[in-house]
Amino acid sequence: MLTGRLCWVPLLLALGVGSGSGGGGGGSPQRRLLAAKVNKHKPWIETSYHGVITENNDTVILDPPLVALDKDAPVPFAGEICAFKIHGQELPFEAVVLNKTSGEGRLRAKSPIDCELQKEYTFIIQAYDCGAGPRETAWKKSHKAVVHIQVKDVNEFAPAFKEPAYRAVVTEGKIYDSILQVEAVDEDCSPQYSQICNYEIVTTDVPFAIDRNGNIRNTEKLSYDKQHQYEILVTAYDCGQKPAAQDTLVQVDVKPVCKPGWQDWTKRIEYQPGSGSIPLFPDIHLETCDGAVSSIQITTELQTNYIGKGCDRETYSEKSLQKLCGASSGIIDLLPSPSAATNWTAGLLVDSSEMIFKFDGRQGAKIPDGVVPKNLTDQFTITMWMKHGPSTGVRAEKETILCNSDKTEMNRHHYALYVHNCRLVFLLRKDFDQADTFRPAEFHWKLDQICDKEWHYYVINVEFPVVTLYMDGATYEPYLVTNDWPIHPSHIAMQLTVGACWQGGEVTKPRFAQFFHGSLASLTIRPGKMDSQKVISCLQACKEGLDINSLESLGQGIKYHFNPSQSVLVMEGDDIGNINHALQKVSYINSRQFPTAGVRRLKVSSKVQCFGEDVCISIPDVDAYVMVLQAIEPQITLRGTDRFWRPAAQFESARGVILFPDIKIVSTIAKAEAPGDLKTTAPRSAVLEEMLHNLDFCDILVLGGDLDPRQECLELNHSELHQRHLDATNSTAGYSIYGVGSMSRYEQVLHHIRYRNWRPAALEARRFRIKCSELNGRYTSNEFNVEVGVLHEVRVSDKEHVSHLIVQPPFLQSVHHPESQSNIQRSSVVPSIATVVIIISVCMLVFVVAMGVYRVRIAHQHFTQEAEAAKEAEMDWDDSALTITVNPMEKHGAPGRGDEETEEEEEEVEEDVSSGSSDSDDSDEEEEEEGVGRGRRGQSGARQAQLEWDDSTLPY
Repeated sequence: MLTGRLCWVPLLLALGVGSGSGGGGGGSPQRRLLAAKVNKHKPWIETSYHGVITENNDTVILDPPLVALDKDAPVPFAGEICAFKIHGQELPFEAVVLNKTSGEGRLRAKSPIDCELQKEYTFIIQAYDCGAGPRETAWKKSHKAVVHIQVKDVNEFAPAFKEPAYRAVVTEGKIYDSILQVEAVDEDCSPQYSQICNYEIVTTDVPFAIDRNGNIRNTEKLSYDKQHQYEILVTAYDCGQKPAAQDTLVQVDVKPVCKPGWQDWTKRIEYQPGSGSIPLFPDIHLETCDGAVSSIQITTELQTNYIGKGCDRETYSEKSLQKLCGASSGIIDLLPSPSAATNWTAGLLVDSSEMIFKFDGRQGAKIPDGVVPKNLTDQFTITMWMKHGPSTGVRAEKETILCNSDKTEMNRHHYALYVHNCRLVFLLRKDFDQADTFRPAEFHWKLDQICDKEWHYYVINVEFPVVTLYMDGATYEPYLVTNDWPIHPSHIAMQLTVGACWQGGEVTKPRFAQFFHGSLASLTIRPGKMDSQKVISCLQACKEGLDINSLESLGQGIKYHFNPSQSVLVMEGDDIGNINHALQKVSYINSRQFPTAGVRRLKVSSKVQCFGEDVCISIPDVDAYVMVLQAIEPQITLRGTDRFWRPAAQFESARGVILFPDIKIVSTIAKAEAPGDLKTTAPRSAVLEEMLHNLDFCDILVLGGDLDPRQECLELNHSELHQRHLDATNSTAGYSIYGVGSMSRYEQVLHHIRYRNWRPAALEARRFRIKCSELNGRYTSNEFNVEVGVLHEVRVSDKEHVSHLIVQPPFLQSVHHPESQSNIQRSSVVPSIATVVIIISVCMLVFVVAMGVYRVRIAHQHFTQEAEAAKEAEMDWDDSALTITVNPMEKHGAPGRGDEETEEEEEEVEEDVSSGSSDSDDSDEEEEEEGVGRGRRGQSGARQAQLEWDDSTLPY
């Protein structure tokens, strides 16, 4: 081949082919003719090509390979391939010649190929030879060949779901073939990578499955009670097993099978004390499942029988409650709190802090003689709280609540109240001296409530021969009244008992009999008077109950009814919408300032009537509860002057000494204060907030031994009590003020408590302690101690020449000493001790001279201010006890003092005397006092008096 091509060279050179002469371009006609003779043939290529290119790559693999042939070969240029040309617009391909001689070429991409933009390309390609020479342009081109290229896909995209989340609702108890279908897509171009071949549930332990097409089904029956909603994650895979970039969320809501009933109510309702009235079911509504309802009756019941005595009531003492409700005076409490004066209840079982006495069939209490009058007359009232259950045995014995029987010899029952076979029986036997005919004697009431083990309030009004029973405010007449003869008169003493009946005669040994089984509280008797219906309703009224926020908003056609205690509310209507609205208005209210914390159960029952003879729907009851939260406990604080002195003459006077002239009663509660910075984790600080509430008693105790009634006492005008609706009891141990009243009322009464002593000469000081309470001891104050000292006068012979005032200055009367009690006792100095008088006299003599007139004038102004404050606190100075005494040590303590010092101290004494008497409202007495002072100074002619001071409390 090489030899053949070389043979052509001389011939071409002879013909001038390839010579540089003749210019370029087309050359002369001779040269063109020569070229035509040399480049005789067109290049040849295949008629069609099929190629494949991988996206994001530039190499195209063609079948067959790109090769052009020229029959002019091996003639240079004419037999060589110089180019491949692609015909088409904006094609991303180009063809290059790899070897001109062999005609090999390559098809490649000019830019990255994206299968997702275009999967196939078809275009025309031609091959060009090199012409007759290097400068020859008359190239010959081959025929047109078709090139078809397919773009090979790369799995570069992950599946993506069409929706970010899916949701479906199913009915419980059913198996579904398909609940819903999820669908994912892939942006890859090829079927292998663009098709989704599999779906999978990512969430484990769920009763669902998914197929290759994305259909989700449940594998078991769903239950609304077990789970209301399911949330599952689903992913998808393309056929290249590439998972989805992000899982999709599928929510499946389980709808219960339509069951008639109340919807959208909360089982627990919290009640904060002081919240007033709060709605119980603000969003409740009735689901009837398209049932044809003609009318509906709703009964809402607040169950509080396990709270206190059946519900939340005031826990004041029975006497205080009686007075609050306006009952007449004279009540006698037969089951009081155990104390020194009422010790007959000390051995009884106490059920709770509310003084509920529990009788177990083995106990009874004897009421001391004189507590209840022997003759109750024809009018009296018995009241009590009782909780009693059925008696055991076929023939139950009598269970005595109250019994007045013979103490000895005989076994006659004069009057008694007892339970027998769930019947309440009241026995009243008259004496022959009161009546001599057949008279009513036993009154029987048969009520279910007597044995229902619940608390009920009983009032028996006796207006002989009529006896009326009130139970929980409702009136009941006896169903049976039996008559009997009067009791023969005798001189046998009677014994009143509670919880059993005393059997003093007709037995070998006196003992209790007919024991009571149950609980009693507030058992009282009021001789000579009866309670009104209004008082009875007040005494048994509950402080908590059901309420309706707005009666006007109930709508038309709603009928409602409350029971007396407002624990049951019945509503009736024929429109479901109005019934829903009415029940949403039902609320709970507790008017106590400090309610009993705990659970109150709620029950809503419904009765439905339907049209025609259709089967009527059944509505389940609503069982919920109100949680009453614990109230913040108040801190009751007593404060005031805890130590002061008074002249002995004031103790002997008719007015006595006011013990608590400036006492204050303050109650505070600690509330947590929210921090200013919400992000901080520091604990909240407590803020004390003052609050107002009632008190029910204040006890004043005498410390250091009881009062001696022969020479001392505590006094209080009864008018001060009656004006403020309070009561009091007085004894040698102290003074007790009781009754429900505001703190300001108790302050006003305490300001008038006086201590008197007819023989104060031997008395140095008396100490008292006061303590107050709210809610029968549930909240108590601090123990506030007060010490009042006696200022004695010192009498000496007339030979002495010096007199002093030993009365404590007025500005020292209100100074508060915060020392401990032991320090107070050690610091209590009685000016009557001779040694102390000498020391203080000498020291103060030097001190007063040094301070001078300037200090005296300042003290005088301070004296005046304190005297005005003392006047407001009703601590007027009794200047009748002001005495000029002689200091026997004056001549030894300061001999040789000049007249100037004497005159200065006389001026000081005159000012002090004037200040001490400034509290008097009588100007004539002031003038008289000044005259006495001038007369004494004129008689002495020299220094005769020095002021004796207690410098331990001077404010300098």
